[in-house]
Amino acid sequence: MEDVKKENPVPEQEEQIKEEAPEQKEAEEKKEEKAEEKKTSKKKKDKSAEEAEKLRAELDSVKDKLIRSLAEYDNFRKRSAKEKADAWAFSKADVIEKLLPMIDNFGRAAENDKASFEDYKKGIEMIYKQFLDIMTGLGVEAFGEKGETFDPNIHSAVMHIEDEQYGEGEIVDVFAKGYKLGEKILRPATVRVAN
Repeated sequence: MEDVKKENPVPEQEEQIKEEAPEQKEAEEKKEEKAEEKKTSKKKKDKSAEEAEKLRAELDSVKDKLIRSLAEYDNFRKRSAKEKADAWAFSKADVIEKLLPMIDNFGRAAENDKASFEDYKKGIEMIYKQFLDIMTGLGVEAFGEKGETFDPNIHSAVMHIEDEQYGEGEIVDVFAKGYKLGEKILRPATVRVAN
């Protein structure tokens, strides 16, 4: 009988084995859960690292574009300033070039000491006409004639007279003609106005 006892486990031992098995199962399940959590956590970290790297790359790209845009703007600003200075210099040179023949004519007239008063007068009139032609060619217009109506935007009245023979605000005398280039007034006409 002793042999039989050894072959069959004691009911108490059987219960103990049964009790240990669920605890072992729970411990194994917890290990598996922890391993799964680690995997999930690692995947999340990898995904976060991937997203962070993607955002860094995008930020670097935007920074690069911004730096390039600032450099292009700076170059544009410098180029515009140079072009403006060059345009100013070229326009001055163009005007001076147009005035040189007139200056030559003044020089010739001054050197001619054998000319009569009438010849000088005729020469000055020709040079004056040449000057007016140059101004017209540059787009400059003269204004301010006797009989025009006074306009404070383009005329400067330095004298005023009361005279019934003239109309209200009529220009009686012109002391200096006015000049304009397009719509820009270069100099207002200096005039005497009636009434």
